[in-house]
Amino acid sequence: MALVFQYGSNCLESQINSKDRLCGGAKFIDIAETVDDFQLAFDVWSTNRQCAASDLVASPGNKAWGALYEVPDYLVERKTAAAQNRKSLDAIEGEGANYKLKRIAVRRNNGSIVTALTYRVKTPKQDLKTNLEYVGYIVKGLRERGVRKDYIEHVKKLAQANNPAISTQVQAL
Repeated sequence: MALVFQYGSNCLESQINSKDRLCGGAKFIDIAETVDDFQLAFDVWSTNRQCAASDLVASPGNKAWGALYEVPDYLVERKTAAAQNRKSLDAIEGEGANYKLKRIAVRRNNGSIVTALTYRVKTPKQDLKTNLEYVGYIVKGLRERGVRKDYIEHVKKLAQANNPAISTQVQAL
């Protein structure tokens, strides 16, 4: 099994385990925060969602929270997932195109530090705007997983700063 850290819309069970994604293949095991200093950013265009999607960017003094999953090894790479007629995490995340698979140290809720796979943007872009639906998935997922309220409020502020046009609706999430 691979440990996978998800910090965006895939924190939400109905997203990561949907029929067009991992079909129940991801097992939530804990919430976790980055050991190194990172912050959520909206700096990559998602053609599927028609908005800016999330990334982890270095940010002194900040930690990013997300969901830690166990995912069968064969569901990580395109080739091994395809051999089982399944979609891979690499395909879902656009590994090689928009994102690059990385290893990251995260601290579980009990304080233990583990290394997990995650996806970070290959070529961040400025001036991209996220949308309310996408931010809603992130907020709902963080709540569903039990992430602290102050971090959820921080994510909402980041989304509002990214796209002031959706500020009022984001605040209501």
